[in-house]
Amino acid sequence: MTKISASEVNMLRKKTGAGLMDCKKALTEAEGDFEKATDILRKKGQKIAEKRGERDAKEGYVVAKTNEELKRGAILILNCETDFVAKNQEFTNYSNAILDLALSKGINSIESILEESINGESVKDGITNLVGKIGEKIELSQLSTIDSAQVIAYNHPGNRLASLVGLNINKGGDGESVGKDVAMQIAAMNPVALDRDGVDKSIIEREMEIGIE
Repeated sequence: MTKISASEVNMLRKKTGAGLMDCKKALTEAEGDFEKATDILRKKGQKIAEKRGERDAKEGYVVAKTNEELKRGAILILNCETDFVAKNQEFTNYSNAILDLALSKGINSIESILEESINGESVKDGITNLVGKIGEKIELSQLSTIDSAQVIAYNHPGNRLASLVGLNINKGGDGESVGKDVAMQIAAMNPVALDRDGVDKSIIEREMEIGIE
């Protein structure tokens, strides 16, 4: 049996982010081969992801951002099973990394972002490996972007709610102040439309029916 040193285990841990015991087991199984050990850890993550596939991922991390020019905004939801994981630093860091990538490239579909890469690894594989390390079902459930003359992002404390507002005129600080007020109102009230003309007739009819009864 190949003897595995603590330094080797630590090196694999830094490379993959997996737990110490998992890294030691993988290196032992791979007889000290780092590439094989990495593959073993990835396969473990895939197996856990398959087992967790039918579970509910109702908790998660919601975040909205804009680029430096305030011309583009993006909002993302990365779901998990428990509130504990939703506050995990590695989980939130990866959520932000996905959002930054989507924002920089103007990607607004989940299918497209999953094929992009972060640190040489596809987002799809990155999420699978995160499942293996954390042990919960994790899925990207929403990704949207908007482009406008001025975009404002609002993140409600706790990152369970966020909103984006696009203004058709860039008024600098004044626009940002107004946009933030609107974004906070959206987060608080969850309106069905921007104005009365945008409300679907079926919604009006239903509300009228309820009111009459």
